[in-house]
Amino acid sequence: MPTGNDYNVIVIGGGHAGAEAAWAAANRLRAEFDDSRGKLGKVALITMDPAKIGTMSCNPAIGGLAKGQMVREIDAMGGLMGLAADATGIQFRILNASKGPAVRGPRCQSDKYAYALEVQRLLKTRPNLDILAGAVEDLIVEDGRCVGVVFSPQSPTPNPQSLRASATILTTGTFMRGLLHTGDTQTPGGRIGEAPAVGISASLNKLGFELGRLKTGTPPRLAAESINFDKLELQPGDDTPIPFSEMTGIALKPGDSHPRALTDAYLHVSKRFPVLEQRPCWITSTTHEAHELIRNNLDRAPLFNGQIARDSTGPRYCPSIEDKVMRFADRQSHHVFLEPESLSTNEIYCNGISTSLPKDVQEFVVHHLPGCENAKILRYGYAVEYDMVWPHQIDATCMTKRLPGLFLAGQINGTSGYEEAAGQGLMAAINAVQYSRGEDMIRLRRDEAYIGVMLDDLVTKIPREPYRMFTSRAEFRLMLRADNADQRLTPLARKLNLVDDARWQHYQAKRDAHAALNDYIDNHTLDGQPMSRWIARQEVDADAVLENLNGDPLPDLARDRRLINAYLADLRYTGYIQRQQKQIDQLASQEATPLPNELDYTGIKGLRNEAAQTLNRFRPATLGQAGRLAGVNPADIMVISVALSSRGQ
Repeated sequence: MPTGNDYNVIVIGGGHAGAEAAWAAANRLRAEFDDSRGKLGKVALITMDPAKIGTMSCNPAIGGLAKGQMVREIDAMGGLMGLAADATGIQFRILNASKGPAVRGPRCQSDKYAYALEVQRLLKTRPNLDILAGAVEDLIVEDGRCVGVVFSPQSPTPNPQSLRASATILTTGTFMRGLLHTGDTQTPGGRIGEAPAVGISASLNKLGFELGRLKTGTPPRLAAESINFDKLELQPGDDTPIPFSEMTGIALKPGDSHPRALTDAYLHVSKRFPVLEQRPCWITSTTHEAHELIRNNLDRAPLFNGQIARDSTGPRYCPSIEDKVMRFADRQSHHVFLEPESLSTNEIYCNGISTSLPKDVQEFVVHHLPGCENAKILRYGYAVEYDMVWPHQIDATCMTKRLPGLFLAGQINGTSGYEEAAGQGLMAAINAVQYSRGEDMIRLRRDEAYIGVMLDDLVTKIPREPYRMFTSRAEFRLMLRADNADQRLTPLARKLNLVDDARWQHYQAKRDAHAALNDYIDNHTLDGQPMSRWIARQEVDADAVLENLNGDPLPDLARDRRLINAYLADLRYTGYIQRQQKQIDQLASQEATPLPNELDYTGIKGLRNEAAQTLNRFRPATLGQAGRLAGVNPADIMVISVALSSRGQ
């Protein structure tokens, strides 16, 4: 632990970004502790209510299109989200299963209470992680760096105290000056029943950060026993569920205490899968009558009547029902997915009718859903508006450009979704440790990970609405599949000490099995032709491959359907991947060319004014990032390249 510091890393906020950041930082520092000193590097996770760590504030689900790929990437780098999802999932489905592997999205419906408890259990297994209850009121800045926080613990007489750290990660979610809206009722809070974080907004504003205001929302919850499910379309999970984590279902040796082994993390998922009872969802839809009532009550909707600030932007891809009714006026109905929130409660989540409308209008809308005529509303929907930091002020490492030592992750950067938040938390933790040691920061490229795509988008584009990941955002998506996340990222994670011995041994075994399968196919024939030619046919699937592996000695993993499906995808995408690799190679020099943070672009001769102003505002870290900024064209990049050469760079 650095001299004079209470902690190596402080994480503020216990949502999905904060949990992943605390887990990754603690694991790195636990794996790399100095035997001669016998001390672990320490991490603090500060949250207003430790019992709410890992809470699923909105949809009780993990993954989906592009989001599922991100969960696999987090898992490939030793993260906790995939483990927690596998341990607590009550329905697993592969979305877009009929389409190509590049656009398939693993998703699970979770028991939201079990999920939060599992996240909390995992975090408590880290001996070098302190979970502190209280609020952060201010940041401590010395010599232009963030060196800690002013912390008010929860107690009868909460006296503020200073906590020092080499790096601080801020993951406030929707809590920074959060304000909840249901009709004309306004309640300060980041979630229903939870107080907002007020002081930190003022602190950031005082330090010169540009703050914005975003909004999001959540739908009503219904009592299951009050719904007539017989009238609804059933939506079951997959017959053969596929887990998120590579470690799910893997046999492990108990009691391994090596500092790089984290076998206690696999307690719930190494024995059997699925762990919990599986449940279906149901599909209903809104009606014309409900749409008409919504139109007639827009003057009572905070999203439309000015009660929510006009400059508070909402999520375009997860709109409220009042947004959908107005934007798609020709539609007579919209699908609503009724999803169980837990095995232990009767709560049903109404996916598709997020709203801020008054309670009486919500009652009408719900009671006009087929099957919900007599439904009891357990909790009404509401909108929440909150402060965020415009993300052009961070680098793709998640560290702020204005204040070294301060990292931002999650909805504070203008994103939406658990998975986007967790990916940022992971990267912020990686780089917080790098920064604390004075080591080179880590950036994932757009061809390496969806997480890399997201962070590059955040620092090169000003979001018009909360950012959500889609497969269409990734130009190299053929290479960024859910089935090859470990191939792409686990070796890097091992170098960073994020991956423990058990996971690394499994990765090596899987790599060897892949090679053995490839050798088998290259050296065998089928019906008088090379097996490699037969296997390239589109109608050949994993079951067909398994039928033709015969009794030859192959590692058990070579007969795993997940590995075979990844092999088939690699084989069928080979030509496209080779073409994309050429594009990546052509761009590599720009991606690797750093740009000095202190460079004044207005002083570069021949650079257009628009480009100079954009570059001075965004401060891109590399020439590649500069080329992706709106307002910067290829000719501008050439001018900058010449200027760098003249400076000897």
